[in-house]
Amino acid sequence: MFADCYGDSLTNCGYLLKQTLHPSAVRFVSSMRTVCAILTKLAIPLILFAGVGLSQVAKDPPPSEMVSPGSASADTVQPAAIEPGEPAIREIDSGISIDPASLLPDLPPIPRKNATLVGGTLEKLDRVRDQLTVRVFGGGRTTALIDPRTRVFRGTKEVTIADLREGQRIYLDTILDGSAIFAKNIRLDAAAALGDSRGVIVKYLVNQDEFSIQDGIAPFPVKVRLSSSTQFVEGDRTVPASTLVPGSLVDVTFTSEGNGHDTAQKISILALPGTRYVFSGQVVHIDLRTGLLVLNSSTDHKTYEIYLDPSFPPDDNLQPGAMVTAVTTFQDSRYVARNLTVQQQK
Repeated sequence: MFADCYGDSLTNCGYLLKQTLHPSAVRFVSSMRTVCAILTKLAIPLILFAGVGLSQVAKDPPPSEMVSPGSASADTVQPAAIEPGEPAIREIDSGISIDPASLLPDLPPIPRKNATLVGGTLEKLDRVRDQLTVRVFGGGRTTALIDPRTRVFRGTKEVTIADLREGQRIYLDTILDGSAIFAKNIRLDAAAALGDSRGVIVKYLVNQDEFSIQDGIAPFPVKVRLSSSTQFVEGDRTVPASTLVPGSLVDVTFTSEGNGHDTAQKISILALPGTRYVFSGQVVHIDLRTGLLVLNSSTDHKTYEIYLDPSFPPDDNLQPGAMVTAVTTFQDSRYVARNLTVQQQK
């Protein structure tokens, strides 16, 4: 019977199977036929899609042809493989340590100027702006700049800025660095510190042995006490204490004691109000707008600021470098020229 099935159609073969096989086997064969039909329908689109993909791959050139479109030959130079280069910065030997501060340029030296001593209580230490604020004995405040050139002492031992604490009693040796106040030295817990100041006497209390001096650094007058050992000099001679009057220009050497009092050791009277002074030397600077003439004295080689009277007639020979003789009067805390002679160049 199965031999007859090969000669008949597929329909007849199925009919014969149904008549011969068990019903469950018939159902299995029918299910398999359905599955085969479904797979046949799915296979056709997949074959078409694969053919399109292969044709697309064939059209795209390989990466080597995209870089060098010519056909490869024996003489074609192939690019060398790129390898990572050696880093420019090598690791530093772990046994060598570098201070970051050494990479910065050196600071200029501190100007050689007479320092003014300022004593008071440290009110604020600003490490960001590198400055400190001191509440000065006698009232007022002053702000000074600090940097690595600033030296700090506790008694005779040198310490660091890190030893400063707000509320401490400190003493500053200050100088003018341009228009700013710079702390050259800072002294902590010093029994006595020596300082110098140049300024004008604004008040003199004879009965209280005390005077106030206004210098070019402190924004307010500083009180200084006199003692029985205070020395008064004018030029190269000793003078009595009564010579000192308000308006005098003086150099003061004094000590600041731990109790916050400044005591004068020596007072050098440089100029008295209304007194006539003669200067001879070379003109360093002149500003006719403000009437200021700066002269380098040929006698003591110091620099003096002299103000010209507005009534002076103009002189074309009055230029920087000229040698002049100025007759002045000290008044209102400055030298005012009453007569000025320009020396003829030989």
